[in-house]
Amino acid sequence: MQEMAEELRNRGHKVFVVAPYPKYNITADMEGKSFHEFTDENGIGVIRVKILPHHKVSFIIRGVSQLTMSYILFPKIKMHIKDKVDAIIAYSPPLPLTDVGRMVKKKYGAKFILNIQDIFPQNAIDLGIIKNTFVIKFFEWLERRAYKNADKITVHSENNKKFLLDKKQIPPDKIHVLHNWVDIKEYTNVNGAGSFREKYGLSDKFIFLFAGVIGPSQYLELVINIAKEVKDNSDIVFLLVGDGMEKDRLVRMIEDYKLKNVIIKPFVSKEEYPKLVRDVNVGLVCLSSKNKTPVIPSKILGYMAASIPIVAFLNKESDGHSLIKDAGCGYSVVSDEHKKAMDLVIKIYKEKDKLKQYGENGLSYVSTYFDKSICISALEKLLRT
Repeated sequence: MQEMAEELRNRGHKVFVVAPYPKYNITADMEGKSFHEFTDENGIGVIRVKILPHHKVSFIIRGVSQLTMSYILFPKIKMHIKDKVDAIIAYSPPLPLTDVGRMVKKKYGAKFILNIQDIFPQNAIDLGIIKNTFVIKFFEWLERRAYKNADKITVHSENNKKFLLDKKQIPPDKIHVLHNWVDIKEYTNVNGAGSFREKYGLSDKFIFLFAGVIGPSQYLELVINIAKEVKDNSDIVFLLVGDGMEKDRLVRMIEDYKLKNVIIKPFVSKEEYPKLVRDVNVGLVCLSSKNKTPVIPSKILGYMAASIPIVAFLNKESDGHSLIKDAGCGYSVVSDEHKKAMDLVIKIYKEKDKLKQYGENGLSYVSTYFDKSICISALEKLLRT
């Protein structure tokens, strides 16, 4: 979001960002910091609004928070934005946030662009998070309304587009593939190499990194079980950086198995993240096979930009398989094939002489197709047509 706003500003657009008050995944220097509701930050109008808790809470509380979000944000938009609004870009999930796109469209006559990152509620149904028939029907109604009210819908891969065309009967001219992007310069212009290895006491280890949300969708128990199988190799370490609903359960698994080769650390800042990724040997990606949509985890792009090889355990429908294969930047396997997943870890560990080439392949591919400038130009074209 920040990268998109800054790039659009740099291209001469007047940009406003509306977001919840920062409370989660923040750095130590942000703890306890107060913010004005409206600020101008380097030419971008930022509206920060306090909403109900939505992290590390029950699904019911999270649902209430998300359902009320648009109705808390929209009055603040009306209060602070008096100019003509040409377009609004709303992200889903959370699906209820799409209501703010509908409201801004009606109030300001703005074009409503809906950016779909995960297809909800289908992904929650697949994972067994939502089971109640009434709740499912309600969210499917909300989903249909969002698709109907959006002027343009963007998805991040061709198979996501195909999924919506086949399953949701959306007019083909309404859906556009807009790849997620990465700012490659953030990964190539990195100073302080080795700082995270030293900080975590892993200077001489072969590190597999997973960085991101630790939730049911990620199925990181697979990584714990692989770590259990390879624990006799003292050279290999699995570094999990992040937080989420499944973290406590994984910690208990690590303790029960008495594993010394799995380390869990908290999120690092956006500014520090490229340093972290450049400090490891292999980037790990993990998604549960219960997922049935063609999602591409965005962390793949960061790993490619950092020029590190990738090992991915994904649902069979994920477009991540073809992305990794086409780029020649590593390996992927369906995540419920546990033996094959473990074999990939051993395979890439033994291919130390090939790791640099895998990394270079990934960097070349992401520079060609997923560079921030290329993707924002495609977005800008949608905004103008």
